[in-house]
Amino acid sequence: MAVQAHPKTGALHSHKYHGLQADDLIRMYRLMFCSRRLDDREIQLKRQHKIYFQISGAGHEAVLVAAGQVLKPRHDWFFAYYRDRALCLSLGLTPREMLLQGVGAKDDPSSGGQQMPSHWGKPELNIVARSSTAGMQWLHAVGAAEASIYFEHHPQAVDQAQKAPLGESVRHSPDEIVYVSGGDGMTSQGEFFEALNAASLKRLPVLFLVEDNGWAISVPVEAQTAGGSISRLVRDYPHLHVDEVDGTDPLASYDVLRRAAEYCRARKGPALVHAHVTRPYSHSLSDDEKLYKTSEEREREAHRDPIPKFGLFLVREGILDEHELERLEAEVDREILEATDFALAAELPSQECILRWVYSPDVDPSSSRFESEPKFASEPKTMVEMVPATLADEMERDARILVFGEDVADSSREEDLAQLKGKGGVFKATAGLQRRFGSDRVFNTPLAEAAIVGRAIGMAVRGLKPVPEIQFFDYIWPAMMQIRDELVVTRWRSAGRFKAPAVIRAAVGGYLTGGGPYHSQSGEAIFTHLPGLRVVMPSTALELCGLLRTAIRCDDPVLFLEHKHLYRQPYNRSPYPGPDFTIPFGKARLVREGADISVITYGALVHRAEVAAAELQREGIGLEILDLRSLSPYDWEAIARTVAKTNRVIVAYEDMRSWGYGAEIAARIGDELFEDLDAPVRRVAAMDSFCSYQPLLDEKILPQSRDIVSAARDLAAF
Repeated sequence: MAVQAHPKTGALHSHKYHGLQADDLIRMYRLMFCSRRLDDREIQLKRQHKIYFQISGAGHEAVLVAAGQVLKPRHDWFFAYYRDRALCLSLGLTPREMLLQGVGAKDDPSSGGQQMPSHWGKPELNIVARSSTAGMQWLHAVGAAEASIYFEHHPQAVDQAQKAPLGESVRHSPDEIVYVSGGDGMTSQGEFFEALNAASLKRLPVLFLVEDNGWAISVPVEAQTAGGSISRLVRDYPHLHVDEVDGTDPLASYDVLRRAAEYCRARKGPALVHAHVTRPYSHSLSDDEKLYKTSEEREREAHRDPIPKFGLFLVREGILDEHELERLEAEVDREILEATDFALAAELPSQECILRWVYSPDVDPSSSRFESEPKFASEPKTMVEMVPATLADEMERDARILVFGEDVADSSREEDLAQLKGKGGVFKATAGLQRRFGSDRVFNTPLAEAAIVGRAIGMAVRGLKPVPEIQFFDYIWPAMMQIRDELVVTRWRSAGRFKAPAVIRAAVGGYLTGGGPYHSQSGEAIFTHLPGLRVVMPSTALELCGLLRTAIRCDDPVLFLEHKHLYRQPYNRSPYPGPDFTIPFGKARLVREGADISVITYGALVHRAEVAAAELQREGIGLEILDLRSLSPYDWEAIARTVAKTNRVIVAYEDMRSWGYGAEIAARIGDELFEDLDAPVRRVAAMDSFCSYQPLLDEKILPQSRDIVSAARDLAAF
C-alpha cells in the first residue's frame, strides 16, 4: 500500500528496530490500522444486515504484520486462520477483496461467495483456502512442508504437477517454509500435537504461530491449556525451536519471528512462536464477551491494544508526527470507504455455481476416457497381489505419488532391509514398494489416522498425489473431521482454486473368523453421503486394478475400499491386465444374466449372490446380478435397465439394513421406477447390530447366500 506520510528519517536509528527502516515501520502501522478499520467496517455492515457474519483479528495485528514482514508471498506457503487479516493484507490481499468475501460476491478471490468472511485464500499468494473447523490446518501445513522437501529431491514431480489441472498454482522455491497459525484454543485439538510430532520427526520447515489472546470464545487459557502456557508444554519436542513474545509489540514480534523463520529456512526443523496478544472485541458478532469478561479485565486488555500503542511509539520516536499519523489514518479510511462501495455494488454468484466445484471440471472419471481393454500377462493374481502391482506401475509413471500409513513400508529402518523380508502392510498389500521406490515415497507414519489424512491434504494441495492407507476401515473415524470438513470441501470452498485429490485406501468389511466388532465394519453409506468424494469397492482382482488406476488418475478425492475377505479368494483372481488398464467410475458390471429377479449388490455380496443364483436356477428362478463396483457415482442407468427387464428387485449389501447404502438405492427405485415393479423392493443386509467375535453369531448377523435365496423365493411367489 502506498504511504503518503513523510517520515523524519534523519532521526531514525534502524539498529534500534532490528534493522527495520522508517518506511517499514510506517507500512506496518498502516497495515495494522487498515486491518482494524476493516474489522470495524464489517461490524457496521453486519449490523446493517449487508453482510452475514463477522469475526475480527482485533488485537492480533502487531504480530501478524511482523510475520508479513518476515515471510514472502508467492514463495512461502500460508495456512492462515480467521484472525490473520493483518497478515493477509501484508501479503497482498486488498481491502476490496476482503469486503468482497464479506458480502459473498462472485469475484471474492477466496471462495467466490461460498465461504464465510475471514477465511482467507488466494493461490497467487500461496494463501491456502481454509475451513471453519478449529485446528485442522496444523496437519495440512505439515503435509505441505513434506511436499517442499519432496520437491527438492524430485524435480520431475514439480514438472508433472505443473502440467496437471490447476498446475498454474504449483510452485516450489528451494528455501520456502510453511506458515500455519491458530489460537491457543486450537492447540487443544489432537491434530496440533499430531502435527508437532510429525514435523519434529521429519524436521520439517513449518513455522507454527500460536496467537494466544487468553480466550477460546469464553474459555480462559488456564481452563484450556494445562499450566496456562502451550509453549511450556511443547519445549521438549526434539528439533523444535520454541520462542515466546509479546505479540502486541510489532518490533519484538519481528525479531522473534525472523529467528524462527531463519531456523526453518536452514532446514534445522520446525519452529513454534507463542505470541501473547489481546482480543479487545468479542469472539465474533455472534458472541458477547461481557457475559464472561469482567469490566476490569476488559479495561486491562484495552491498555494492551497494539494499534494505539504502536501509533504513540511512532510519534514518540519521531518517525511520524501527529498530523502525519492522522493523514495516514484518513487515507486508510478513504480507501476502505471506496472498497465498501465497490463490494456492495459487486455482482453476486449465480445459482449455477452451486454444483460447479463439487467435483473436478477437468477430469471425469466416469467418462469414456477411462474405458479400456485388458492386455493380460502373468499368472493370475489375487486382489491383494494386484494392489502393489498396480501401485508400482502408477508410481513408475507419476513421480507425484506417495504411499504412506501405518506399517505400509517394508521397514522403517532402512539399514535393516537387507536382512529382512519386510512387512509391506498388515495384508502385504504394499509389499516391496519401499525397496523399489525408496523411503521418501513409501514410508510408515505414526499411528494417527487424522494425521495420515491431514498430511495427505497438505501434500495434495501442493500438487502431489498422495495414496495413504487406513489400515482398517474400523479405525478411519479419527480422520472423519479431516475427510468431511477438509478433504472433500477443499475444491468447493475455494471456488475451484485449490484441490486435494488424495486416494485413501482402506481394508473394509467382515466375513472374517474372529473379526469381531472392530475388524469387520462396513459403513460406506456414511462416505457416499459426502459430496465431493468418490467411493469405490471392487469385488474382483481385475476390477481392483482398473478402478485403483482410475482413482489415481482422476482429479477428485477417492475412498478406495478393499474388502478384506476378498483379498485372497481364488475365485476372483485375474492375470495382470497391463499398465494402462482403467475402468470408469459409475459403470456397473453385469455379473450374470437372468430373467426373473434382479440382485443389485457389490463387494463380498457379489459372490454370495452367485451362489444363491446357482441354487435358485435349479428351481427355475433366474437371478440377474449387477455389481455396482462404484458406489459414488453409481450406475443408475444399469439399475433402471435390469429393473425394467425383471420387474423384481433385491438390493443386497453388507452394512446394517437400516439407513444403509442399499436403502437409498431401494428408495430411488421405488420413487422413479415404480411402474416397472411387480413386487416390493426387498433389502438383504446385516442385522442392526455389530459383528461378533463368535463365528456362529457373526454368520447370523451378516447377510448370507441363504438370505438372498429366501428373499428371491418370496418375490417370485408375490
